[in-house]
Parts: sequence; C-alpha cells; structure tokens
Amino acid sequence: MNFKSIFPILDWLPNYKKEWLKGDIGAGLTVGVMLIPQGMAYATIAGMPAVYGLYASIVPIIIYAILGTSRQLAVGPVAMVSLLTATAIGSFEGLSASDYILYAILLAFLVGAIQFLLGLFRLGFLVNFLSHPVVSGFTSAAALIIGLSQLKSLLGIDIPRSHHINEILLNAFNKFDEINWIAFTIGVVGILIILGIKKINKSLPSQLFAVIFGIAIVPIFNLGEGGYAIKIIKDIPNTLPKFQIPLFDLEIIQLLIPMALTIALVSFMESIAVAKAIQTKHRDYKVLPNQELISLGLANVFGSFFQSFPTTGGFSRTAVNDQAGAKTSLAAIISAILIIITLLFLTPLFYNLPKAILASVIMVAVFGLIDYKEAIHLWKSNRTDFFLLVITFIATLTIGIEKGIGLGVILSLVTVILKTTRPHVAVLANIHGTHFYRNVIRFGEDVILKEDILIVRFDAQLYFANTTFFKDKLEELVAEKGDKLKLIIIDGESMNNLDSSGVHALLDVIDLYQSKGIEISFSGMKGSVRDAMRKGGVIDKISFDHCFMSIQEAVDSYESMCNGQPVEKKFQKYIKQTN
Repeated sequence: MNFKSIFPILDWLPNYKKEWLKGDIGAGLTVGVMLIPQGMAYATIAGMPAVYGLYASIVPIIIYAILGTSRQLAVGPVAMVSLLTATAIGSFEGLSASDYILYAILLAFLVGAIQFLLGLFRLGFLVNFLSHPVVSGFTSAAALIIGLSQLKSLLGIDIPRSHHINEILLNAFNKFDEINWIAFTIGVVGILIILGIKKINKSLPSQLFAVIFGIAIVPIFNLGEGGYAIKIIKDIPNTLPKFQIPLFDLEIIQLLIPMALTIALVSFMESIAVAKAIQTKHRDYKVLPNQELISLGLANVFGSFFQSFPTTGGFSRTAVNDQAGAKTSLAAIISAILIIITLLFLTPLFYNLPKAILASVIMVAVFGLIDYKEAIHLWKSNRTDFFLLVITFIATLTIGIEKGIGLGVILSLVTVILKTTRPHVAVLANIHGTHFYRNVIRFGEDVILKEDILIVRFDAQLYFANTTFFKDKLEELVAEKGDKLKLIIIDGESMNNLDSSGVHALLDVIDLYQSKGIEISFSGMKGSVRDAMRKGGVIDKISFDHCFMSIQEAVDSYESMCNGQPVEKKFQKYIKQTN
C-alpha cells in the first residue's frame, strides 16, 4: 500500500526545505488574517452566528492539509457554498436557531460523505455534467443574490430572508425610509477601503483593514447605542468548537440529500478549478481529482463533528496564499492555528464590529464572481453556450438557486444528446493536386467533385440514438447525387464506436444501395469499429475488399475496376488487424 497516495503530507513533509519556511509562515499568517473577517461574513450568508465561520476554519483546513494534493489550496467557508447552505436549510420553515445550526452541521456531514464516496469509487467525472456555461451563469446569478442579500446589513434595515432577487429588491425599496444612513456610510467606506487596498497590493489582507476601521469607529462615535445605533456583532464565544456528533435524523437526511449532492458537486468544481489553475505554476506536485474529492469529503465529515458547516477551497484566499509565497500545506496549518488563537484570546476585540462591514466584505468578494466577460466571449464564439449561460442565470435569479442549477444541468445534457443524435455530417471531395479530401462546403472551388462517387464523413459514434438520422441523411445525399451515383464511401475517421444498432444500420444501408446498383466502401475505420463490423456480419457482406486505409485508396480501387485494371491494395494486411 502506498501511504503517500493516501496521505500526501507524507510526500512533502519528510522532504521539507528550510527555505520554504519563510513563505509558508508569511502566507499562513496572511490567509489566516484574511480568513477571520471572511469566515464570520460567510457564516452570516449561511444564516449561522459569526463564530461558526471561525469553527469552520479549523478542522477542515487541518484535514485537507494532511490529505489534499494541492499545496496552495485554501480550504474553509466560501460565499457560494454558504449561500447554498442557507438555501438548503432555509427550505425548512419555523426552525429555531439551534435546530438551524444542527441541520447545517448535518448538511456538512452529508456533503462530505458524498464527496468521499465519489472519490473512493473514482466518480469525479460526474462533475463534468456541470458545464462551464452552466457554472458561469449560476455563479454570476448566485453572486448577485448573495451580494443583494447583504442589503439588510449594509442599509441597517430588516429585510425578510429570500433567495429571489425581485423579492430582495422590492423589500428593500419598501423600507427605503427606514435606512440607517450611518450604517450605510460605514459599509460604503468599508467597500472603498477593501477596493483601494486591493489596487495597491492584492496580497494585503484588505478585509482586515476594513474590519479594523469598523471596530475603531463604533466606540469613538458611540455608534453601538443611542439614536445612531447600528447593528454590531457583540459577544463572540471565546471557546474552541466542541466535539459533537451530528444530528442523524433519517427524515431530515432524505430532505437534505438533493441539496447536499448539489453542494458536493458545485464545491468540488470550484475547488478543483482553482487548485488546477494554481498547480500550473508549480512543477513539484500534481493535483489528483479523486484524491481531492476524498480529502474535501473527509474535511467536511470531520469538520461536522466539530460544529462546521460545509466548506471547500476558495478562489480569493487560494490566490492570496500563492501570491504570499506558500510552498506547502504547512501554510494552511498555520492559518488554522491563528484561528485557534483568535477564538481563545481575541474574540472580545470583535465585539464592536459593525454588520455593515461584514456586508462590505461579502459584497466585494462576491461581485467579483460575476463573469460578464464570459457571456461576451460566448456571444462571439458559441451562441448555444451563450444561451445556456443566460438561461441558467435567469432561472437562478427567478425560480431559485437549486432549481436554476438543476435546469442548467438538464439543458447541458439535452444539448449533448441533441449533438450526438444529430451530429455533423460532411460530404468530402478531393482537393486539386493532392491526396487530401475535405468538406466541400468549406473548400468550395478548391475540390474536385465526381458525379459517380459520394464520400460521406459521419462525425460521431454510430449508435442507437442516431442510426435513423444517419440513414435519413445518407438517403438525402444520395438523392442529391442522382442516377449517376455508383459508389458511396463512408469515411470512419471520426467514428469512435459502433453498437449493435449501428451495425444493423450499416447492414440496412448496404442492402438498400446494393439493390440499386450502388457499391458501399469504408475507409479509415478504427480497429474497434472494424471489430464490431466483423462480429456483426458487415465484413462478411462486403468483404475486406471494400475496406480501405484511406479515401484515396478507395477511389483508386474503384477507378481501376471501372477501367478493367487489376486492383492493388497496398495496406490490405493492416485493414484486417484489430488494433
């Protein structure tokens, strides 16, 4: 058994270099400082008390540092997963605060268990069902919902919780006359501080400067009470998370499973995307998707036993971690230690932290996720993907987060099915002065069209779902050629698979056109396709004399027969091979 593959920490820790320590310590402290305000802010998105954001920044980080294959990935609370958590638990009406927390912790366990099982059975490919346009549309819409959901804290007014953008805006508009302008001003200044410091140096913990500003201004102007009172965090428990077995209620688990699966896939996609992006800058390790699933899964499972809600790898903190010089996962462990120190000794310092500042932290973080550039790019390059992005975006905003991404996935699958059931079919012809055969539509006047030969390339596997399309398309092309057609060459260079329905389709085609005096030949068939043709009886019907390595060889053979000359097949022995 290779323990290094199970525990990647055993790969880098014994070979740790002294010169790495400075970078790891600096990055660990930087990300830890950044994680304090972010963790508390993302806990409020999830509908949890702020301290749970710190709880979720200890055990999951340490577990991932031991098991994860990325050495720079910063695991912990993130905006997207926090919003999905709030969506999942918010569907239960009339929950008490304590029950809400118990359900969120149970959700973390379920998310982790799903990710662990997906990794254990090497099912990481399932995340591919979340296509990039779907994720981009969903992420942009969710970012808007997250950002606008913070209007209640930024404006200092009570707005009912909602995950529908129209309801949020309408409720905010109806309470315009109740806005606490002091809270609003503090929040706006917080946003300006974060953006300003980011412009100066992206690696600086700009959120912390905003937090310091907010904590300082409240006692100076006595804003925590009286006529100018604004909402502040107040008491944060100065204790570490306690070991506690999650609430295992079968009925609740059944209700949470669909959203847990969504969070498991979305959070893994977010994590693996940033991990692979950072890994390209480093040559000394490789990110392994299935091991990432296992490590993120166990981070959530173990985290749930220590009062953590769902976590994953975050974009912004990972980028800062890398920029600050992190070389190994020791940086993550140092970040976790800083959170532990904060919980034990520093939580009283956050008593006067305005909720408007947490809102500013969240808004700056999530509005950066709105990917309008991708929409512009897809409009220019791929209209189908553009509309897929737009539909997912609009659906997420209007009908809800879980339904929005569900619709996006369904549309992605429908698109794939449509593309495979009605694939591209090209009519080929010889380019003047060469042995190359190309699409007549693309090359126009550069090709030589022959009235008695039809060369067809089917750009997909031939299987049960597209055999009817294949036969209909071929019939249409034959009709266009007219009565002079004597030979159909089916080029199989783009055909990777042939099932039993495909075999029957080929047999039908051969019978149909041979009865009309039209010969059928095949060129460029891959070994696996030839095997299926041989086992299905296609080769017996036409013999290997009608199978060729190239289109040119098939054309030469036909013309030789027409001229009464002997046929020479230079590559006949390769046609009969099964590889």
